[in-house]
Amino acid sequence: MKPNGLLAGLVQKWHNMDRIYFDNAATTPLLPEVIQVMTEAMGTYYGNPSSIHNEGRTARSVIEQARRTIAEQLGASIGEIFFTSGGSESNNMALKCAVRDLGVTRIISSPLEHHCVLHSIDALQREHQIERVEVNTDQAGRIDMAHLKALLSDSDQKTLVSLMYANNEIGTLIDLEGIAALCQEHGALFHSDTVQAIGYYPINVSKTPIAFLTGAAHKFHGPKGAGFVYINGDNAVKPFIDGGAQERNMRGGTENIYGILGMAKALQLAYAELPERRAKITELRDYLREQLEANFDDLEFNGDAQNGHYKLLSVSFPPSPKAELLLLSLDIAGISVSGGSACSSGADAGSHVVSALHGDSPRKTMRFSFSHLNTRAEVDQVVAKLKEILPVGVAG
Repeated sequence: MKPNGLLAGLVQKWHNMDRIYFDNAATTPLLPEVIQVMTEAMGTYYGNPSSIHNEGRTARSVIEQARRTIAEQLGASIGEIFFTSGGSESNNMALKCAVRDLGVTRIISSPLEHHCVLHSIDALQREHQIERVEVNTDQAGRIDMAHLKALLSDSDQKTLVSLMYANNEIGTLIDLEGIAALCQEHGALFHSDTVQAIGYYPINVSKTPIAFLTGAAHKFHGPKGAGFVYINGDNAVKPFIDGGAQERNMRGGTENIYGILGMAKALQLAYAELPERRAKITELRDYLREQLEANFDDLEFNGDAQNGHYKLLSVSFPPSPKAELLLLSLDIAGISVSGGSACSSGADAGSHVVSALHGDSPRKTMRFSFSHLNTRAEVDQVVAKLKEILPVGVAG
């Protein structure tokens, strides 16, 4: 399906704006093909999917087709995919249902997780007195697999391991298959926040034993407010939101038809175009790193350079009065980047991940994150602007 002229024009207008958007780990712009699917759905599928009349059955049919599309991309069955409002709800659902319904009394995680996971575990400690254990990580954010194995071996409690596939702030990846196998060996459940990885890395749950994984459409050029949770069919959990019988009685509330269809289209495109997108994004990330190293002294790059998410580059600049205002200065200059997670109520709160790895450092961390819509010329403009803002950092 090709986008119509109006939609293509709107997207082209967005690309022609003076601003440069390098914050794709926070959210991504909608693709014109996704906008078209959603707009057509708004005018066509107005029935309530729970109604038994023709309009309702039609709406139900397209939702189930979207579910099938997503399930096929992940090697899941359609009965294992449940639609939610996004990654935070999906992660809350996985963790809290595992404790409430599956007898989990112990959670192994890390201090580097997204706040929706960390705060969910906080709540479970308060309300259910679960045991919380943190696995060791190194300064690049890599999981200590020997320590994880020891933690899994030293307790008979029903345990869930919750570790994100790709860190949203520094990009470090876990060994998804290795951790899944380790959990299976020790009878533990494995939950992975895969919000940053879905649409960027192939995942096949029919081959990798995972109890729960999560996705959010707006991370792969779909709409905000639409996400999903994969729940392995062996794990029978009760509804997370009570109300109606929607989502196979797992989540009450009328489905977000337009968001669901847009999410399915975006994911389909992401995997169909994955090799080309990955090559382009990787080239842009590597080019920015090369240019930064060529023009600035005393830089530090966070994360795992050999095994990090190709869409993300986390770099810290040496302390200086101008570096303190770097995020604001770039924004004024028309460049959108971030200092940490986007889930901090709009504040430049820094990165709890970088703080966990490197302590209370005076250095200023910037997270540049890319999409296939970015260009090499934009990288050049960013580097040129950084040289204007931080002249003392230019290599001699």
